[in-house]
Amino acid sequence: MSKPFKLTRIPSFKTVADFRAHVAKLGVDIPCDEKLDPAVLGQPVKNIPINGKTIGNRFAIHPMEGWDGTTTGAPTDEVRRRWQRFGESGAKLIYGGEAMAVRPDARANPNQLIIHEPNLDELAKLRKTLVTAHREKFGGGDDLAIGFQLTHSGRFCRPNDKASFKPRVAYRHPILDQKFNVTSDAQVLADDEVAGLVGDFVKAARVARDAGADFVDLKHCHGYLLHEFLGAHTRPGRYGGSFENRTRILREIVAGIRAEDNAIDLGVRVSAFDLVPHRPDAAQSQPGKLGPGIPEEFETPYPFQFSINHDDPTQIDLSETFQFVELCGQLGVKLLNISAGSPYYNPHCQRPAAYPPSDGYQPAHDPLIDVARLLDAARQLRDKLPAGMALVGTGYSYLQEFLPLVAQAVVRSGGADIVGLGRMVLSYPCFPADVLANDTLQKRLICRTFSDCTTAPRKGLLSGCFPLDEFYAARPEAEVLKKMKRGG
Repeated sequence: MSKPFKLTRIPSFKTVADFRAHVAKLGVDIPCDEKLDPAVLGQPVKNIPINGKTIGNRFAIHPMEGWDGTTTGAPTDEVRRRWQRFGESGAKLIYGGEAMAVRPDARANPNQLIIHEPNLDELAKLRKTLVTAHREKFGGGDDLAIGFQLTHSGRFCRPNDKASFKPRVAYRHPILDQKFNVTSDAQVLADDEVAGLVGDFVKAARVARDAGADFVDLKHCHGYLLHEFLGAHTRPGRYGGSFENRTRILREIVAGIRAEDNAIDLGVRVSAFDLVPHRPDAAQSQPGKLGPGIPEEFETPYPFQFSINHDDPTQIDLSETFQFVELCGQLGVKLLNISAGSPYYNPHCQRPAAYPPSDGYQPAHDPLIDVARLLDAARQLRDKLPAGMALVGTGYSYLQEFLPLVAQAVVRSGGADIVGLGRMVLSYPCFPADVLANDTLQKRLICRTFSDCTTAPRKGLLSGCFPLDEFYAARPEAEVLKKMKRGG
């Protein structure tokens, strides 16, 4: 049983000294500057042009998985509003904007965007919406780089019904198979099916280029299919076992893109480390309140997942991540975006939060410990980054008021090149612009990690910030969500 603890919430820290003292008490390393100097986060990313552009500042918008497209995978007004707000954010790197499935059966939900030829015109218009909003607010856009994230949801595919998993996996997993309806070896992609999937990624990269994207992200994170291949230690054949085999699909996708004379730039978002799946501690759970997260039962050796200690899968091991970063450099990848774990089976790894999503668990320790682990992994990888690559860090939203000062300290000290924001820009889209203008932060808009942006889609509703975004708070789904959270 995990030990109960009393969470000290970020808004209770009134000064930088208070924040630093609490971090020191936790025994972790989170750098935090005393005062904001907008010139640090406002400096361009030199010597790493993306489609010939110099990224104009050190803020990025992370890709987020939408649940509000059409059933044919095209944008809706809700999607266009989100992308317009991304354009108005002030960030100069839109890292994917949206997770886009490379084919219909690869979707994580039946309203996820699909990046294929029938949607080309709509995706081009979506990008234009973002660019126009950015130019109207900031007077230019030659230093704005926009990417599309290409994905196959693998184990988490729900292409037809929001409640029904239709998984295709890289290998059988003793814990995850039970969680996500994997009951047969027939659900494991055969080698010849993988070859077809490579072609789907290549076609999607062509659509991205034709729609005007500056780069594509080849999604290797969060337990989705390409990330799962990285951990396919027990898989036989060309795509499993050795590190060379487990990274073969990435090499083949890149080779296929280049064989078409598609010169689009490349990024990779990777879960830099993983942990064994977690569950709520039943001994501390109560009606309406899940217990803190604890590891699922496991046996060792544990030959599953990527960048995990196979003798103790509650611990990380970055040795293969270092190899993966080196490989990305050899393949000409220019942007490396660091995440961790999976929101489906260990959400505290990549999404530290004070309040868990509906299918999650209470924090077992101060979420700042998870923030520190993300920052440390990024720092180690940044130290080994090949020339010609920039690293985008993650895990910043939980820092709330102290986000700008920590982000500044990280960039200034070389812990990351670019600071990525996800949840924060759903509630507070102009956060980067306010920071760069040295304006007082609008505290009523700061993401407090209520996790409704995750709980809502988990329950089959639209994705959005229901507590703080008036657009979503006024929708009927807001009341439905409240009732669902109360158990109604």
